[in-house]
Amino acid sequence: MLDGDEKDQNPKARGGHARADALSAKERSDSARRAALARWGTDLPTASHDGPLTIAGRTIMAAVLPNGKRLLAQGTFLRALGRSRTPKAGTGGLSTVDGLPFFLQAEQLRPFITDELRLSTTPIQFRLTSGQKSLGYDANLLPLVCEVYLNLRDALANEGKPVPRNYSHIVSACDALTRGFARVGLAALIDEATGYQEVRDRKALQAILDKFLRKEFAAWSKRFPDEFYREIFRLRQWEWKGMKVNRPQVVARYTTDLVYSRLAPGVLRELEARNPRDEKGKRRTKHHQWLTEEVGHPALAQHLYAVIGLMRLSDSWGQLKDMIDRAYPKRDDSGQMKLFLET
Repeated sequence: MLDGDEKDQNPKARGGHARADALSAKERSDSARRAALARWGTDLPTASHDGPLTIAGRTIMAAVLPNGKRLLAQGTFLRALGRSRTPKAGTGGLSTVDGLPFFLQAEQLRPFITDELRLSTTPIQFRLTSGQKSLGYDANLLPLVCEVYLNLRDALANEGKPVPRNYSHIVSACDALTRGFARVGLAALIDEATGYQEVRDRKALQAILDKFLRKEFAAWSKRFPDEFYREIFRLRQWEWKGMKVNRPQVVARYTTDLVYSRLAPGVLRELEARNPRDEKGKRRTKHHQWLTEEVGHPALAQHLYAVIGLMRLSDSWGQLKDMIDRAYPKRDDSGQMKLFLET
């Protein structure tokens, strides 16, 4: 083993130090990441996003895997619960008894452990974006574990018994954590902390478009009932002479406003990109020729007949617009995408 003076005299060591000093901060970080990957292998999933999440004054390292699974790093997870002991490295962190991790194995806790919780307790080996190997739990586990300890506290209180001293600090931590987040909001907190939020929204939008729209347009077939156009003429107080008579150009804009802009987030924008106007202002196909048979056309038909129903109830164009804006708001902004995904 070389001591400090011997290292300084070693040409290889001096060369290594010189190379390290010449590297930028980013290059050193990339080099460290490559070294970590070499040490641990490349078979573990690497988080696409990670970052610190602060809840009730406790900081937990959060990560999102490429498949969208949200994790909480085991060490910070345990410290947030008030557990000072962390399983040993290697397989120690993976050991369980009856499928439960060590912090849920006490006999007093068993009555409060649900099947949903058991499914979330398997640790997951992964790498942080830096390449560092880590062990994490499904993010859903944290609120479920808190519920177990708080249910124990409530059961003991009903029996007039105090919380055992060795559990009191964990119960206090779980109470603080539960107050600090709503269970349904934990995924959103992780996404914001790690920067995954924008990627999630893009993926969700793309998933919608893939279901609604074809890669290539299909042959034309009649999709809009005559009644749809007849009601537009009635409400605009125009004379109806049938479908074969040329319709005012503004009817196309009405169709876009009443139908395509309200089908699903991003659908209208994507339709206009795939089916643009030519130099004469005309489109090569009808928008509905790009809709899929499985999702797009059923959604179109359902929306059309709902709109026709509102048309029948309306005495004026203004009344129709007011009703349809309230019943079927336009879908092309991010706020409406969130609303669409939750319905």
